[in-house]
Amino acid sequence: MNSTEREDDVAALFPVTPDALARLHEQLEHRAQADGLIDIAYRTVDSPVGTLLLASTTSGLVRVAFQREDFDRVLEALAEKVSPRLLRAPGRLDGTARQLDEYFSGARRTFDLPLDYSLSAGFRQVVQHYLPHIGYGSTATYKEVAESVGNPRAVRAVGTACATNPLPVVVPCHRVLRSDGTLGGYIGGLQAKTALLQLETSK
Repeated sequence: MNSTEREDDVAALFPVTPDALARLHEQLEHRAQADGLIDIAYRTVDSPVGTLLLASTTSGLVRVAFQREDFDRVLEALAEKVSPRLLRAPGRLDGTARQLDEYFSGARRTFDLPLDYSLSAGFRQVVQHYLPHIGYGSTATYKEVAESVGNPRAVRAVGTACATNPLPVVVPCHRVLRSDGTLGGYIGGLQAKTALLQLETSK
């Protein structure tokens, strides 16, 4: 059963208006925040590359997910890997949502957000920390990234680090291409990767 089906079941048992449900959720959110009960806050935002799920711990943004990844599965994975104490709490992610809006409108070229890299480890995390150094509107090959992080033979490992990047868009793995100039893979799909590259080169 997905989250929408669960909400429908609750609504059937307790017939209240959508506005009343929204107010109840807002009260729950504020109370949980005040009592320090939310380890992971999440929300969704619309974007030119589709709806994105944003999730944040108290340390920073921990996950950006594309709809094709299945938001329910992403939330289940966060509950298992980070903490089961998660709640839709849009307020904690207002700053992230604002910076993404600025990025997609062409008004922002770098993100200034606290990031939580705890979903990655080892070499993958090293690569993901490096990716923001590839400038807006620029690209690098997997080989160049491997060389830049001091392991020139780890081209495939760089590809894996990009493919498993938990913070796409904000941590710009879309700027990494194959040596022949072709796109390579992308967690959001090649259409999204193309759209992000075109956005950055058109401004």
